[in-house]
Amino acid sequence: MARRAGVDGFRVVVAELDPERGEGAVAALRKEGVDAVFVRCDVADPGSVDGLAAAVRGLGPLYGLVNNAALANGVGGREFQDIDVEVWDRLMTVNARGPWLVSKALHPLFTAPGRIVNIASDAALYGSPRLAHYIASKGAVIALTRAMARELGDKGITVNAVAPGLTEGEATETVPAERHGLYRANRALSRPQQADDITGIVSFLLGEESRYLTGQVIAVNGGFTMN
Repeated sequence: MARRAGVDGFRVVVAELDPERGEGAVAALRKEGVDAVFVRCDVADPGSVDGLAAAVRGLGPLYGLVNNAALANGVGGREFQDIDVEVWDRLMTVNARGPWLVSKALHPLFTAPGRIVNIASDAALYGSPRLAHYIASKGAVIALTRAMARELGDKGITVNAVAPGLTEGEATETVPAERHGLYRANRALSRPQQADDITGIVSFLLGEESRYLTGQVIAVNGGFTMN
């Protein structure tokens, strides 16, 4: 998504908790000609988010925000009654409170028009078993998207959500084979989902052509769920 935003002509700020990962991503982007900078940020920490806002303020006006930070790997397997309170709270703090904190801190920096894209999950649409805390957090992102769209519309800021399916990558390497099989068996497009399958719709939602689209949740999952 960061690479596509850079190709689309945006200056990109990569906000990442792990400095090694963040700096590595920015170095790779710069090699490809993308104007990118790294800012360390923990979306669960209000002070860290305020630091992100200060760094972004120093770079000039803000046009788009993609809230993609989340805990996803290794979170499944337990039924709702067996989830530890600490695990539930940690997931909700990062996945649900995080997008709210970042949007709260950064939205005053927006120029009009502005775009916010929240990354949700089709698990919240399907109701996958043994993922109650993750589904609750991503369901909160969907609800937050709609609330923010109502409040920010008159400020010229659109807010939409993308709900990807089970996407091949580091975060899904620990997902049980059973769940991968569920997606393979029920997608209309049977091939595995790749990260690049999501970048196009995020690019659209950040662009001018989506100017009259707000408060929507777009599932990008090969037809695993259908509205």
